[in-house]
Amino acid sequence: MSLKQTMTAFDLLEDSQVTGHAVVALFENFEGVTAITYPIKGNKGSTDIVRIDIPGTKGKKEQGDAPTLGIIGRLGGIGARPARIGMVSDADGAVAAIACALKLATMRQRGDCLEGDVVITTHICPFAPVRPHKPVDFMDSPVTTAEILAHEVIDECDAYLSIDTTKGNRYINHKGFAISPTVIDGYILHPADDLIELMEFVTGKRAVCFPLSTADITPYSNNLHHINSIMQPATATDKPLVGVAITTETSVPGCGTGVSHETDIATVSSFCIEVAKAYSRHACSFYSEEQFEGLKKYYGSMSHLVRESEPLYAIP
Repeated sequence: MSLKQTMTAFDLLEDSQVTGHAVVALFENFEGVTAITYPIKGNKGSTDIVRIDIPGTKGKKEQGDAPTLGIIGRLGGIGARPARIGMVSDADGAVAAIACALKLATMRQRGDCLEGDVVITTHICPFAPVRPHKPVDFMDSPVTTAEILAHEVIDECDAYLSIDTTKGNRYINHKGFAISPTVIDGYILHPADDLIELMEFVTGKRAVCFPLSTADITPYSNNLHHINSIMQPATATDKPLVGVAITTETSVPGCGTGVSHETDIATVSSFCIEVAKAYSRHACSFYSEEQFEGLKKYYGSMSHLVRESEPLYAIP
């Protein structure tokens, strides 16, 4: 269970003055674990990128062949100050990602090393703007999503989990978390059986998968409707990506405060860690290569869907 690590990350990020350096400091005493942070600036302010590398025993850092998993804590900002006081719902992705890193680092320190490397990325911004959205307001970001993705999506990763609060909608209607179908290079594939199985193991309940539209896997810059930014990393990589959505039965605004549920975040972290364990030892697949190659054979490349393009018109 990752509840202790979740509470540690939660308490740290609630601080209105928190920076990426405070997150990096959590990993100073973990031998072999690398944590870095640096700011990036946008038209509406700045945010601190955070990256934590947990090396495996047979991973790329050791010249091995074990695959590398990327875990992305996706969000606009952890706070909407001064419009809102306190940590917002949108921070859950960052909390979960940092909790994953803390748990994996602790496991490694205690002798439970994964075979493959794990790279965790997120960003820390306690002063992000709010963006009007129906049915509830979203969090905006001081830096564009495309600019942040250039730092969150790491080339050496072979697959990604993208964790994001996904409560501002009326069609998931489930408290806990849900996973997306696998997205790769413009195609939405069927949900991965191995991930469904691991989700059911971790939660002790039937798996929940959330629906995607084609627009959800296209860049934000086209002004089309997106569930939120959970699938945006798929526009910056040709590797398989699965969204891990922290969800509720009712619509909750991303800028809402006092609405995060630590036990749900901890369960998400536990799920991501179990995926990392299985994936690093080649015991978990994100998609069927046969099915993917068949789609490309019959219908060609869909990579044009994920490329940045100028919007043809403005959506009111």
